[in-house]
Amino acid sequence: METLALPSFFYCLIAFSSTLLQFCIAADTISPGQSISGSQTLVSSDQVFELGFFSSGNNKNWYLGIWYKKTPGVLVWIANQNSPVTDPSGVFTISNNGTLVLLNQSNHTIWYSNPSRPAQIPVAQLLDSGNLVLIDNTTSTSESYLWKSYDYPVNTWLPGMTIGKDMSNSLNRFLTSCKDSDIASPGDSTYKFDYKGLPQIFIKRGTMKIFRTGPWNGVRFSGLPMPINQFFFPILASPNDMVGYKYEPKNKLVLTRITLSESGILQRFVLREGSTKWTTMDAVPNEMCDNYGQCGANSVCRSYKESTCECLEGFNPKSPEEWKLLNSSSGCVRRTPLECQWKDGFMKLEWVKLPDLLEFWLNKSMSTKECEAECLKNCSCTAYANSDINGGGNGCLIWFGNLIDIRGYNQENPGQDLYIRLAASELRSIRESNMKESPVVILMASVICGMLTLGFVFWCITWKITSRRLGLPREKED
Repeated sequence: METLALPSFFYCLIAFSSTLLQFCIAADTISPGQSISGSQTLVSSDQVFELGFFSSGNNKNWYLGIWYKKTPGVLVWIANQNSPVTDPSGVFTISNNGTLVLLNQSNHTIWYSNPSRPAQIPVAQLLDSGNLVLIDNTTSTSESYLWKSYDYPVNTWLPGMTIGKDMSNSLNRFLTSCKDSDIASPGDSTYKFDYKGLPQIFIKRGTMKIFRTGPWNGVRFSGLPMPINQFFFPILASPNDMVGYKYEPKNKLVLTRITLSESGILQRFVLREGSTKWTTMDAVPNEMCDNYGQCGANSVCRSYKESTCECLEGFNPKSPEEWKLLNSSSGCVRRTPLECQWKDGFMKLEWVKLPDLLEFWLNKSMSTKECEAECLKNCSCTAYANSDINGGGNGCLIWFGNLIDIRGYNQENPGQDLYIRLAASELRSIRESNMKESPVVILMASVICGMLTLGFVFWCITWKITSRRLGLPREKED
């Protein structure tokens, strides 16, 4: 059979088309002279993330973003959120000195990166983590990134992304919600680190506090007991000048992301292998006691009790009428004023999220006993706790004024111990009351035990009588 000979340029065309197709499908980098426009995209090497242009839904504004390739509607990052391209003819490219640039139809720059230094051989790469990075091919390590999208999060927190502040350059990484009506428009809610004293994280809607993790106590945030799950583990990142928080995946076959909604809900989603449907794993705030200051000042919120809000021992509701109507926002006030100096003492409150750091003092080197003495020296001190729970507890954290946003946990989900300052007379009253209650409790326990015993004996007698009447076989006696 005769073989048909094809002209040599057909082989070249086939080879070129194959190379071009491979670039269009699998390319995860661009270099100077290359660009992305229209429907062209970059795809991470593991085919999980994709970068390209998308419309916000009205087909008038276009943005450069990153999304999951399997679920394109789930965006994780937007470059030009505040500077849209008004038609689909935008161009994403890289300059010779290594600046990422987004141009509009008039070739005007509407967004650009701010690399830390010029690059000899600049390359932009979409990593398997969903992080768009600018590297110098002469030194392409994670420590040498000239710029990265992880430093500029929008509403999504991905594994390996640090939420927090780099003190060396004042770069602050935090989440900002997007409006439900338009994913490309910034919302009013934020998830952001607070750096006063000990690090803690807040969800805020505008300036109003919605949720608080509690301060970091050396092991975890006191209001976020260490989670036990199969998907991720959290890390407090504090190398050198960096203070932040991140999480890493345990199972790379399961994708996970955290998103801040427009209403201020922080939700964790998971996508299992082979699925295209994201499921919600958890969310905060999720229950009444997650809400900031739910029970008012000088109170504790316990979601596992029938009476969710309780005044601290030695305190009474400021407005009993409102508390009867289940409105505890007015909080609680002292029954007995502090006597000051060494005449006061402390009541231990176990397993709680520590109060907000509104008026406080911190010394990380003090012992617990020294901290107690320091609090008693100041008539304005109202409570103290260890700043670090490692090694049995050390460091000194002192509060002044009202105690806000305390949450209580049970033993199965422990928080941290807090020592509330009370007048000596108040402490004596509490102890005497407890001593009076103890005999009553013991008596009630003896009565209940006796009743159960008598009930059991009565049941045994009744069973034997019934067995004999019915002719049932009896147990042999020794």
